[in-house]
Amino acid sequence: MATWVYDFREGNKDQKDLLGGKGANLAEMTNLGLPVPPGFTISTEACRAYLAKGGEPDGLADEVTQHVKTLEKDMGRALGDAQDPLLLGVRSGAKFSMPGMMETVLNVGLNDESVQGLASSSNSERFAWDSYRRLVQMFGATVMHIDSALFSDALDELKTRKGTTLDLDLDADDLRGLVDTFKGIVRDQTGEDFPQDPRDQLDRAIRAVFNSWNTDRARLYRRRERIPEDLGTAVNVQAMVFGNFGMDSGSGVAFTRDPASGDQGVYGDYLQNAQGEDVVAGIRNTVSLIDMRDLEPQSYDELLAHMAHLENHYRDMCDIEFTVERGKLWMLQT
Repeated sequence: MATWVYDFREGNKDQKDLLGGKGANLAEMTNLGLPVPPGFTISTEACRAYLAKGGEPDGLADEVTQHVKTLEKDMGRALGDAQDPLLLGVRSGAKFSMPGMMETVLNVGLNDESVQGLASSSNSERFAWDSYRRLVQMFGATVMHIDSALFSDALDELKTRKGTTLDLDLDADDLRGLVDTFKGIVRDQTGEDFPQDPRDQLDRAIRAVFNSWNTDRARLYRRRERIPEDLGTAVNVQAMVFGNFGMDSGSGVAFTRDPASGDQGVYGDYLQNAQGEDVVAGIRNTVSLIDMRDLEPQSYDELLAHMAHLENHYRDMCDIEFTVERGKLWMLQT
């Protein structure tokens, strides 16, 4: 029997053919002892088998089930639990970087029941409903192929009615209503309700990442960059950590050197109270990594130590994504 799924603790940086670049480096950081949210990687071999067969290869679903159980044990929470839910991020990761070409779905596992548990366990209704609206928005566009402008237009209309241009000015009631609006868009555009079963959400998100290997934009990018068509992408399934918990949280990107010149220094951007997609979307102005020192001094010092560790380990400049959740630093990618 083939093995399709690998825990982060099982891989290393030299397995990019099997685990993709993101998965191989998540495994490497995990085994270096860096603070990486636990998770697992579905291999590029599984993607190739899926695309060849037109469906999931035999045994994949059972392996995913076993790794989800391990992840639940590691985190002390259960996927979709109504009291204190485990939420998952599902991200692509091919052997060669293809930024923005393939799909990501965050906050998998939220539904009408578990959002209440998230509000209770986090002690923040606004955070819970913000996370749920992000899931419906990303899942609707990525998995259900709904025009993303329908969601962004509904969000803009809500902000206009509220008299603001900032997402942060929307309160829990605003976001609860936005979730209903988004679910209505899903129903109108697809004829089905937003899926409430967390495992169904996970399986569909995984398939969406596999399928994104063959989108027109991904094919065009590979042709331009001379990336072989037959590599496939890995899928990284990871416990969610949240940069949108409040002003003691945030997300950022960092380089261990100036990417233009190679000069040593501190280069990157940080955005308070934001998830990773907010940083690249440009919905609010980021601050420089240097400014993060004043906002989150402990996380800043830890980040610089991890950056030095990674550059010395890889003997190369590193490009890093990270999240701060209520003052705790997590490393999401290098």
